[in-house]
Amino acid sequence: MFRHLTIMLTVFIAAALHAQTLAPKSSALPDVGIAIIRTSQVAVAQALLEPGGSIIRQVASNFSAFLIKHHNDYLLFDTGMGKQIDGQYRQGMPIWWRPFFTYDKPVVSAREQLDMAGIPPLNRVILSHSHWDHAGGVLDFPEARVGVAAAELALLHNPSTGPGGTWASQIGASSIQWETLTFQPVPFKGYPESLDLYQDGKVVLVPMPGHTPGSVGLFVTADSGTVYFFIGDVAWTMAALRQGKPKFWVAGKLVDGDAQQTQTALEKVRTLIQAEPDLVVIPAHDSAVQDGLGYFPAWVR
Repeated sequence: MFRHLTIMLTVFIAAALHAQTLAPKSSALPDVGIAIIRTSQVAVAQALLEPGGSIIRQVASNFSAFLIKHHNDYLLFDTGMGKQIDGQYRQGMPIWWRPFFTYDKPVVSAREQLDMAGIPPLNRVILSHSHWDHAGGVLDFPEARVGVAAAELALLHNPSTGPGGTWASQIGASSIQWETLTFQPVPFKGYPESLDLYQDGKVVLVPMPGHTPGSVGLFVTADSGTVYFFIGDVAWTMAALRQGKPKFWVAGKLVDGDAQQTQTALEKVRTLIQAEPDLVVIPAHDSAVQDGLGYFPAWVR
């Protein structure tokens, strides 16, 4: 009994810490808004995340899921680390890479945080791509359709291991309700194809191939009129994006499926930022950007 109480207390305390933010936002529910669910993080050398960064200074890299509210509907963009990540990691990450690619414990999964907040089971999850640190919580949402771009299906059908892997332990279950995202030839913010999820221009997906063949980005126009652009792993931080440089060369070789396509996707984001300076770009692992916006259960409007 005491063991169970200890586990519950650990989860509660960790969730409370995750909810802390440097810039608190309104907890009242928006009509259209976003909430960042940090499931874990890890300290890494700045040079790994930012070209020209220090090899001594440590910075936090987040493993986050992104909750989108559109009127009375919710969807999750990426899942971060899930309840089963420890076992998945033992199966999927070779021992020699574990000192360099790991995560902090305790993990507080998106599903646990949503359940504690009273959010009903989600009907839809969409993955920016299928790598282990983005798909780790897929099995926590058995009720949901899990959307991936058609170009990502080959990775699902041929799983792999390692830091740039699509792990069978996360995506191989026959019970997962996969949904193939089909983009339409409708231009959106400079992207020649798009998928308007609610047919009102508020929540729009665009293809961003390179990091993986089926990587996608997500635009959300919140109540304030601010547009938030989730770019997955096109760039790991805004600092790297501003410089326009690729990832640290070893990491890039391990995780970017097509380096040239990834660079093209990065340059496209940079061009968009120049055209729309008020656009808020959110790289999946950028703790500085995410700290500034705040964490679930706070909402960003």
